[in-house]
Amino acid sequence: MIDFVPLATIDPPAVEHLLDRAFGADRHGRTAYRIRDGMRAIPELSFAALESSELVGTIQCWPVRFAGADGREVPLAMVGPVAVEPARQRDGIGKLLMDHALAAAETSGDATRLMLIGDPEYYSRWFGFTAERTAGWQLPGPVERHRLLARGHDVPDGEGVIGPRVVVLA
Repeated sequence: MIDFVPLATIDPPAVEHLLDRAFGADRHGRTAYRIRDGMRAIPELSFAALESSELVGTIQCWPVRFAGADGREVPLAMVGPVAVEPARQRDGIGKLLMDHALAAAETSGDATRLMLIGDPEYYSRWFGFTAERTAGWQLPGPVERHRLLARGHDVPDGEGVIGPRVVVLA
């Protein structure tokens, strides 16, 4: 049985080791890391999956923003990384983590403006993410355009830049 706990309750080095195993130690050079550079994950949307008290997966969501060419500033939550222990990657843990985070986003009010960089077939099929509104978005690094996805009725359309969003933590 999989239990979900706030990611903040997990030893940070354990999370980092899982991320290295799932994505490789070179993961910090990816565009997704540049977008959220210097930010802290959103605590109420970031979780660990435990099975028999063992860490088998994590999901993190990050405060980012769309700075529109027209002057609009739209806060977004960037979903990911979704990391699963490599030996368990076909067991549905990633889907369970996404379901859990999306339910938390519904509760927190963040579900109307989510974005991620990921496999369009997977994230569209199971979670409703699409590239319909992201064609004009610019990122601080390379991205395959079809992998830049968003979900929610408050997701901005048009030209703009995605970058970190300053959040005041209480």
